[in-house]
Amino acid sequence: MSTAFANPTEMIRQGAPRLIHSEDELTQYTQALFDLTAKPDPTPDEEEAIELISLLIDHYETEHYPLPEAEPAEVLRFLLEQNSLSQRDIAPELGSESTVSLVLSGKRQLNRDHIARLSRRFNVSPAVFFKAASSY
Repeated sequence: MSTAFANPTEMIRQGAPRLIHSEDELTQYTQALFDLTAKPDPTPDEEEAIELISLLIDHYETEHYPLPEAEPAEVLRFLLEQNSLSQRDIAPELGSESTVSLVLSGKRQLNRDHIARLSRRFNVSPAVFFKAASSY
């Protein structure tokens, strides 16, 4: 067994990152992640910390703030409404106003490039544009 894991309880006691259990902890981890990702040239250890903290935040948020199942067009409509935007405003992300119209009407699916651009535009996870697979 690696010496790093010889006594995991002691690691936690010394302050190693652990599961997030409250909104206060979420705030602290989010700030730590922001500080680390703001560094222009993170060290390999900092990159590992970024990855670990991201996983811990994702775990907490998935558990406490699950994404409701929605069609990608519904999500896009919601984002437009919340940001007081028109179809014309997001035409650059989808290529044209007609493409926006087709996507919102459900006649055309978003492709990977659309999703990447929309995720950046609205500062949301690309996952919000994927409908969860239904379970059988």
